[in-house]
Amino acid sequence: MTARDIAPATGKLGVLTPGLGAVSSTFIAGVLSARQNGVAPLGSVSQMAHIRLGTREDDNNPLIKDFAPLAALDDIVFGGWDPISANALEAARTCGVLDERDLAPISSELEGVVAMDAVFDQRWVSRLEGTRVKSETNKWDQAMALIADIENFRIENDCDRLVMIWCGSTEAFQEPSAVHASVAAFEQGLRENDDNISPSQIYVYAALQSEVPFANGAPNLSTDLPCMIELSKTRGVPIAGRDFKTGQTLMKTLIAPGLKARMLGLRGWYSTNILGNRDGEVLDAPENFKTKEESKLGVLDKILQPDVYPDLYGNIDHVVRINYYPPRGDNKEGWDAIDIFGWMGYPMQIKIDFLCRDSILAAPIVLDLALFMDLASRAGESGVQEWLSFYLKAPQSDGDHEAEQDLFIQQTKLKNTLREWMGEQPVTHSEAG
Repeated sequence: MTARDIAPATGKLGVLTPGLGAVSSTFIAGVLSARQNGVAPLGSVSQMAHIRLGTREDDNNPLIKDFAPLAALDDIVFGGWDPISANALEAARTCGVLDERDLAPISSELEGVVAMDAVFDQRWVSRLEGTRVKSETNKWDQAMALIADIENFRIENDCDRLVMIWCGSTEAFQEPSAVHASVAAFEQGLRENDDNISPSQIYVYAALQSEVPFANGAPNLSTDLPCMIELSKTRGVPIAGRDFKTGQTLMKTLIAPGLKARMLGLRGWYSTNILGNRDGEVLDAPENFKTKEESKLGVLDKILQPDVYPDLYGNIDHVVRINYYPPRGDNKEGWDAIDIFGWMGYPMQIKIDFLCRDSILAAPIVLDLALFMDLASRAGESGVQEWLSFYLKAPQSDGDHEAEQDLFIQQTKLKNTLREWMGEQPVTHSEAG
């Protein structure tokens, strides 16, 4: 195969995060610890995983970071916006994800990541009060202010390239409206302060107009809107979304493919969570929980294909609950009660109690998305990057078909994309000779 012409990863890569809370500060602290103190970036596929090239007999399995021309961790520069925290150190200490023994050696660097004033509207996150917000009240002016922030950051930090990863809160539920139908309609809506335009959508618009790749780590409507897909193509910029695949949904994309592979039936899946971080506080509002619920509920149908297997998966009760419980902080606990059935219809049960750390699971996703979105940009990609669905709860499709939700198929898609771009044959795991 012919390798893709990929521009080299020279110079600095700026990683901008709207939202400088638990996820962003944990991501930044982890990268700083990796490059200063040699702490392994656990959970990062781009840094830790190997990729097979050729046949098994070839025994050629380099690290992905040594195979694909990714930006080096030493070349990353951090920036972001936040309506509450002044800098990454303050955010990290307030969120309480990391111990002081891990923050102290990198405290000056964290403090140097100063949050820019955010585009913020409390109507979209009713449980938060923003104090570090932009003075502009017109949405077009807010977009122009963000574009100016992006350019100033690029110049002040001598960045060759930028990427933007949404790490902010889940916004209140909404359906697409007429203002989202085209770039022209969206720009008119910005000027007219259309109520259907949320802050996250303004960030996407500003990033794409600045030719900055954008990945959406929350379930908000943003990169999947027709106007943003249009803009990403006309500006030649990659986009990806939506919603980081971390705790309970990660478990579903691990377990559900196994049930389907063995043709075991599923009657019900009850999921409940408790968490106490800023995300939990935001999701305590019904209108914000509905946005997250839509993202979480879609995963099983897309994996199990009830239309194809109605006897096995045509009558599933799928329930998702999230409860705000401040004592837990970022240490989320997710319970799953799974009712399955097998031979001759006999019922069985699976119970999962996942005591996870939400930001510890999300931080390496931010790193991988930043590096892979930058790679896609240098490879000449634009529009939806469906090959990155591995990282997302409700992945966008790059066409009329639905995106794949099976984690193992997603992993194959990701690695085969890298192989093809680098001129290697895809691995199908077929043993046919």
